[in-house]
Amino acid sequence: MSETPRILELNPGHAFGLGQQMAGDNQINRTMVDQYALANVELQEYDVLLITDFIDQEYLFTHKRKIEAFLEAGNIVIFCGHLFRQWLPGCSPFMPKQIRSHKDYYMVINEPNGIFAGVEIEDMVYNKGVAGFFARGYHPAPKEAEVQLTFEDGKPITYVDRHSTNGTILVHAGRSLFQYSGQSKSTDRIGKQAWQWVVSECHQLKGEKVQ
Repeated sequence: MSETPRILELNPGHAFGLGQQMAGDNQINRTMVDQYALANVELQEYDVLLITDFIDQEYLFTHKRKIEAFLEAGNIVIFCGHLFRQWLPGCSPFMPKQIRSHKDYYMVINEPNGIFAGVEIEDMVYNKGVAGFFARGYHPAPKEAEVQLTFEDGKPITYVDRHSTNGTILVHAGRSLFQYSGQSKSTDRIGKQAWQWVVSECHQLKGEKVQ
């Protein structure tokens, strides 16, 4: 795979996403379509399927076989949100985090060279002094998953699953990882590093080395 990875993003059309850009949009080969166009999209034209919060999961459930086939063909699905319908292979339903104090939102970066490399925990936990915007719960990870970010009690916030299918599934229990940029704090690294992860993972799946 010599070209830039081709990303298809399903747009849920909610007010919070209007005009939203991805970090690194100027270098990302991204196509955005209305979520209800999935049934008619030729997924073989893409390497990555990006699905974010506010997506219609009942609709996705009716097309779960199409998503499964995309993964079995050796591609990537990225889901950022709270799963409540079993449309994503290997992914368990979202579980809310029990919160007694703002300190319960604190996290641990398990992969120091991964998507969250160099990101300060406090910059994720707090936004303008308020905690809880980054992650409020978790998805129990498959046994062999690579867990990149957890709460301090070990509950997985972000994980990579390379075993449930022939492809790769990245699950993040929050809003889109690609939206983090322009905040003038260390979380600005997340969007760029998520894109770097996509490039590297695509090359590995295609059996090529990243240049």
